[in-house]
Amino acid sequence: MRYASAFFLLSILSLIAPVQAQVLVGDSQVESLTTSAGDPGRGRAIVASRQIGLCLLCHSGPFPEQRFQGNLAPELGESSAKLSAGQLRARIVDPSRFDRDTIMPAYYKTGNLNRVASKFAGQTILSAQEIEDVVAFLVNLNQKNVQ
Repeated sequence: MRYASAFFLLSILSLIAPVQAQVLVGDSQVESLTTSAGDPGRGRAIVASRQIGLCLLCHSGPFPEQRFQGNLAPELGESSAKLSAGQLRARIVDPSRFDRDTIMPAYYKTGNLNRVASKFAGQTILSAQEIEDVVAFLVNLNQKNVQ
C-alpha cells in the first residue's frame, strides 16, 4: 500500500512541469521555453481569450470579433513590429524586468509576486507552450505588418 501511494505521488509530480530558468541575452530571451514550436493559431486564441490570456483588457489588436479592447497598453501589431521573438518572449515572461512599474502581469514567473491567492501560489499564468504559442502569433503578426 505504501508503494502504491508513493508511485501515485511520483506520477502526479511528474505531470507538474517546473518553471524553466530564463536566461536574458541583452533584452531578449533567445531560447524557447519548449522543444515544440509555437502555434500562431493557438497563440491568437490565447491573446483574444477573456479567460486565459486576458491581453485585450489592456491591449487592442487585429480582433474584429472582439468588442471592448483595451487602450491602457500599446496596440499589439504596433508593439510586436518593433520586437524580435526573443524580446517578445522576455516581455511576456516577466515584463517587470524592463519596467518595474508595469501593470502587465508576469505570465511565466512564480516567485517574488504580490497578492497571489494561496490556491495559485507556485503556478504560472500561462504554460511554457502557451507562451511559445503567443510569441508565434505576435511574430506572425509582426511579419504581416512588415509586408
